[in-house]
Amino acid sequence: MKKTVLIIANLDTRGAEFKFVKELIQSQGLNAILLDFSMEQEPFFMGDITCEEVAKAGGIDDIQKIRRLYRTERQKATDNQIAGATKIANNLLDDGKIHGILGVGGGTSSLVSTSIMKSMPFGMPKLMASSMAGHPKYVGKYVGTKDITMLNTVVDVVEINPILKTQLVNAVGAICGMVDLSPGWEVDFEQPVIALTSFGFAERAVEPSIHYLRDKKYIPVPCHAQGRGDRAMDELIREGWFQGVIDFVSRGVGEQLLDGNCAAGDDRIIAASEVGIPQVIAPSGLDMISVGGRQDLLEKYKDRPQAIIDKLRIEVRTNADELKEMAAIIARRLNISEAPCAILNPLKGWSSLDEVGHALFDPVADAAFMEELKFLLNPNIPVKDVNLHLNTPEFGKEAVNVFHQLFQEWNQTKM
Repeated sequence: MKKTVLIIANLDTRGAEFKFVKELIQSQGLNAILLDFSMEQEPFFMGDITCEEVAKAGGIDDIQKIRRLYRTERQKATDNQIAGATKIANNLLDDGKIHGILGVGGGTSSLVSTSIMKSMPFGMPKLMASSMAGHPKYVGKYVGTKDITMLNTVVDVVEINPILKTQLVNAVGAICGMVDLSPGWEVDFEQPVIALTSFGFAERAVEPSIHYLRDKKYIPVPCHAQGRGDRAMDELIREGWFQGVIDFVSRGVGEQLLDGNCAAGDDRIIAASEVGIPQVIAPSGLDMISVGGRQDLLEKYKDRPQAIIDKLRIEVRTNADELKEMAAIIARRLNISEAPCAILNPLKGWSSLDEVGHALFDPVADAAFMEELKFLLNPNIPVKDVNLHLNTPEFGKEAVNVFHQLFQEWNQTKM
């Protein structure tokens, strides 16, 4: 059976480009379905799935109403077509009729296509070829935390020309290659999959812990705690991909509280608590807030100790009062967990920037956090003082040992 690529198109403003793309996909031995979400006017030609069908699936039977809304309340028209196209795409997915998605176009097409892609399962090939792919203000919104690949066409996707044709060929080659080679997204794991948060200031603990976990027959998956990777981890936890978490770098809680560059949303820690999987929490990254490129924060914290890594990575020290607020947030989120959890307290510092002789070393502030956390946590949640610096292989090993004990006890209670 041939695999199929779903092409998301707005055929009322573009035509030849999508005809070229569809035929090229078919020439590579794959099927292609062209879904047209047009909102502005009559399309140049009919899609395999028409804009009328998309409008109806979104809740508006009359395509003429969509066109009127597009002129007066464009957001309503767009939301309807996104909803309709997403519903249709998911029905095709459930029936096993699509194996990858390709979007091509500018701003509106990128918004609609990537919104549909975000509803698709992790691991399914998703490619957006767009003249907006190089725009830093938009790409984060298009991709979010999803596994969407962006290809920058550089030139606008309007009428075929030699430069655009080259980029469309590249886009088709990319999506066809991904679909051809994709093993599928229904993955069975023979061992428990454990998420770890990581960043460069804790790598001496995190990297060895990966090997310690493998030795104990787990599958470790590091997630970069820079505001996106840890946010994605929480989403994957809710989707059931992970059976446990070693949260070395819980910085996203503080970044969210203080509006830092690495804010990770309101799901940090609570995702694992609500899903009910074991977690071990360490405080790396709570000792700092990322302010690089933020003149407002640089001015606000100008009198704080700073660690300047480069012009985009400037970390300032958090104080005791802020850390107490973070402790309250973490305690609330851990206290609702029905799965076992534990806190590890590295007594000699929390990151490579928070140790003797380094810019962000502040053991008094660190101690204030732990005192508050111990006071607010449920009595059944242990806080283990570890006479180590967090950024060491020994701490990584200790975290794995504590997690392994929690996980075994938890498994036994479920049997």
